[in-house]
Amino acid sequence: MTTTGEPLVRKYSENGVTTLTLNQPERRNSLSMAMLEALSEELSLVADEAETRVVVLASAGRVFCAGHDLREVREQFASHEFQLALFNQCSKVMQQIVNLPKPVIARVAGVATAAGCQLVASCDLAIAADTARFATPGVNIGLFCSTPMVALSRNVSRKHAMEMLLTGEMISAARAAEIGLVNRAVDEQVLDETVYGMARTVADKSGHTLKIGKEAFYRQLEMPLADAYELTSKVMADNMQANDAQEGICAFLDKRKPEWKDS
Repeated sequence: MTTTGEPLVRKYSENGVTTLTLNQPERRNSLSMAMLEALSEELSLVADEAETRVVVLASAGRVFCAGHDLREVREQFASHEFQLALFNQCSKVMQQIVNLPKPVIARVAGVATAAGCQLVASCDLAIAADTARFATPGVNIGLFCSTPMVALSRNVSRKHAMEMLLTGEMISAARAAEIGLVNRAVDEQVLDETVYGMARTVADKSGHTLKIGKEAFYRQLEMPLADAYELTSKVMADNMQANDAQEGICAFLDKRKPEWKDS
């Protein structure tokens, strides 16, 4: 809970889209241990919710996420055990997002730095307000953004990732879109319209198909080419046996809207 009695992560669901909102704007939505644990719990719950087809990750206030809570980190300077637990917990949350059987869209308004930038990079899709900014500035304070580097380097090219990591400089939303950190940078006035328009488009698809596709996407990324094709050939053959694939093909040929059974 926050100091105001509000939950650290707010949850709202409507029409197949669940929004998880980081809700500690007075601390710049920093990823404290408590925030990470709260987010992890919500991700675990939403993973099993049949009614949720898409997750939107948002934030309250004018900062998306400022990374780890440096006040908390300073208080625990003497505890290597705490530092390791903190970074392990953060890594767990990022992997939960990647492994979640539903697409996750980051709604980015304001600044996303360090582990906050990592959070954006870990989501499947990201839409940013054109006023948003991004950085991995750990190098500026003597703490290289090594864990954010994992997600960043899997989303943008090697040289773009290294430029952000080595300089620690802020980049604009337009530049983030240019290098592939986010999908789109849009006027702040249409941020929600764009995010939830995309979420509804994705949520209209078969949940079973989305789960299959997302899992295969991340598995094949790390494979040699031949192994990737072997995996995805099997995935497609298995997918073809699903009710929704057969329904979708029949609906397309019959020129009607498919009726998904999510199986």
